[in-house]
Amino acid sequence: MTVDVTKGRSVALGKDGGLLRVTVGLGWDPAPRGAEDDFDLDASALALGADDLIISPQYFVFFNNLASPRNEIVHLGDNLTGEGSGDDEQIEVHLDGLSTSVVRVVFAVTIHNADYRHQSFGDVRNAFIRVVDSGHGLELARYNLSTDAATETSMLFGELFRANGGWGFRALGQGRTDGLAGIARQFGFAV
Repeated sequence: MTVDVTKGRSVALGKDGGLLRVTVGLGWDPAPRGAEDDFDLDASALALGADDLIISPQYFVFFNNLASPRNEIVHLGDNLTGEGSGDDEQIEVHLDGLSTSVVRVVFAVTIHNADYRHQSFGDVRNAFIRVVDSGHGLELARYNLSTDAATETSMLFGELFRANGGWGFRALGQGRTDGLAGIARQFGFAV
């Protein structure tokens, strides 16, 4: 059963190693006909330690680094337009393969060339992030984003975090205007 999560709220996903692999999906609707440019949203994931910094540059997974060193976090490809139904981009996380030094995995989304295209999340329709149990195909949590960011061009959408011997998901909805580079800097890495 899917739990709809609102900004700042969290949901437990599983305990005692029962949940091994999740797919974090991002979806959005393409620009309406007549719009100058399509919306190219780019998903990324950052594995963070207890100090709230990325554990290593190789654990910043995005369109230029599609997998962490041992494939614990894998970006499944870039959708440039939002065409099609369901998830437009996906990131797989093998929870059982993550080092115990990883306390959370943050998922960010940026709009490619947002300033040049004069686009923001306020212009994107029906954007969402969801967490699916990859082993069973069950959607565990969903956060609908479109209403939370009028002028922002990048956003920390949500995070997986360790809790009580298992994992949880929290909807962050923290909009920003400093793009992928600003997100990387926040967590101790430069792109």
